[in-house]
Amino acid sequence: MNTERAMITAGVLGATGYAGFELNKILTRHPQVEIGFLSSRTFAGQRVCDVYPSTIATPLVAPDDAPLGEVDVVFLCTPHGASAALAKRVLEAGSRCVDLSADFRLRDLEVYHQFYREHQAPEFLDRAVYGLTEFYRDEIADSTLVACPGCYPTGALLPLLPLIEAGWVREERIIIDSKSGVSGAGAKATIKTHFVSVHDNLSAYNVGHAHRHVPEIEQELAAAGLNSPRIVFTPHLLPVSRGILSTIYVQLDAEVGVGDIVACWRQRYADAPFVQVLDAGALATLAHVVNTNLCAVSAASAGAPGEFILVSTIDNLVKGASGQAVQNLNVMFGMEETLGLI
Repeated sequence: MNTERAMITAGVLGATGYAGFELNKILTRHPQVEIGFLSSRTFAGQRVCDVYPSTIATPLVAPDDAPLGEVDVVFLCTPHGASAALAKRVLEAGSRCVDLSADFRLRDLEVYHQFYREHQAPEFLDRAVYGLTEFYRDEIADSTLVACPGCYPTGALLPLLPLIEAGWVREERIIIDSKSGVSGAGAKATIKTHFVSVHDNLSAYNVGHAHRHVPEIEQELAAAGLNSPRIVFTPHLLPVSRGILSTIYVQLDAEVGVGDIVACWRQRYADAPFVQVLDAGALATLAHVVNTNLCAVSAASAGAPGEFILVSTIDNLVKGASGQAVQNLNVMFGMEETLGLI
């Protein structure tokens, strides 16, 4: 009897952005995946290696020519606002869909309209599962549409959610200070992301008004049991190519200590191969996670009883985007969660 698992065929729409190219690299080395198609509106007719220094010689097809119904799963590495209509086409063609944009992350349609634009496929919102694998693993396994979290929310939610589940969070206002590498701004350069603007510099942005990731973080904190969470979030542009470091200020029960937080995380993430819980006294750095699908989490006392500083790090292109997407692919198709990622 042949016990070998059948290969999964995958397509990628938006294969030449930073997240799309990272996804190409992961899928190419995945032992159970065959590339069905790679699509690019800008570079259709060329090969991946014509666009990026790479050994990937797969030709790029125009999105309208992509055979959506001839693959098992389609990844959307396409812009917010454009992905919803593409997801509808994918699902109607009979393929499963993993969306790396924000189009299906928010459950409240009115909130989506406030931060993005008119939704192009609201009838599919109820089918979407939020793709934070460590917390929605069972739902992802049965889903045909997975909405991968944003990079900033991933780094913030993984340290916070277990503490909310434990009932320790005593203050609804949580301060999150995050610093991201420049690749988080996407492949299209702007005045703020040009080398001469970023090099030897550090800058905050979107200060003083709600960042589009705030409602996503608040949505998931509320789902975990925190009443009316209020996030004060400030993103910064860090002069490195990749990685996010988030410093989170949180008020917990006065009797909780750093050791309790570490123990809580270790218990909650005992079956989570991509969450690295650091010992008390250690602090997460970008070096722990860059070029991996890991999230490193650490905790320190802020001095007063119950006041803590949590530090988490991820690679924004891997755990914050394409790696988490493949992690979800593995769960969707009943494979080892780590396949192709370690």
